[in-house]
Amino acid sequence: MIEIIKKTNINFMGFRNYAFTFSGILMLLGVIAIIQVARGSANLGIDFAGGTEVQVKFDHSVTLQQVRKVIDNAGIKDFELQDLPTVNKVLIQIKGKEDTVGQYSDKIVTALKEGFKDYKIDIDSISEIGPKVGSRLRVDAMWAIIAASIGILVYVTWRFKFRFSVGATIATFHDVLAVLGIFYIMGAEINLILLSALLTIAGYSLTDTVVVFDRIRENLGLINKYSIIEIVNRSINEVFSRTIVTSLTVFLSGVSLFIFGGEILHGFATAILMGVIIGTYSSVFVATPIVLLFGGGEKIVKRK
Repeated sequence: MIEIIKKTNINFMGFRNYAFTFSGILMLLGVIAIIQVARGSANLGIDFAGGTEVQVKFDHSVTLQQVRKVIDNAGIKDFELQDLPTVNKVLIQIKGKEDTVGQYSDKIVTALKEGFKDYKIDIDSISEIGPKVGSRLRVDAMWAIIAASIGILVYVTWRFKFRFSVGATIATFHDVLAVLGIFYIMGAEINLILLSALLTIAGYSLTDTVVVFDRIRENLGLINKYSIIEIVNRSINEVFSRTIVTSLTVFLSGVSLFIFGGEILHGFATAILMGVIIGTYSSVFVATPIVLLFGGGEKIVKRK
């Protein structure tokens, strides 16, 4: 593999205290986001909040004010409009209506066709989910992330040792919480597509972390020659170029998905781009320092 970065000699573990502080802030944002999602106070998509979502395309340019006026005149209240990046597309959302889900889509389509008679209107998509279903999906989404984390804990314990699995699991939680927290702060929509991205990020983060752990395990045979801190830094430096190449490859794939994937995949691609950066960071500055903490410094390995 091409070495974009030649052999380095960086004292990564020298920055671990700063990294812990930064990561603590990111995880705190994620915890706040989870609480708000559980309360239904975040910007939830209709997947989690329930409601109706209609995406329409006009053959001529329209403004959100024109669309808002037409829908208002039809007697529809408490809706949200979003001007999509694609030319002449508008997203109409009505969230959390208990016993009226299923009635709004027809009203919206009828109102638009009557209000814009001189336009050709294409209905790109219609989604309708009841609030009770959305609430159940929120709970199932949290259980999915917990189940994935338990699986990671078991796998890394089997492949390495328990102290390594603790580092990998905390790093994975860190990445998921960080991306979720950033999305919450940005006011971006939290939906099932984002959940798919979070689980993808968890898988990527674990893969990157295992590569670092593998090299540390190989180099532990040098424990009589170097201190554990030196071995960890040596291991990270040895795989640093590989980590950058892998992260850059995935990042470029995410950029392509963001540009060419359409509006529906923008949130997914954005989360993946964040996750690649945060996952690469956590493999070095979160997972590995935690292994040192649980390993008791020099006693991380016992030699006969």
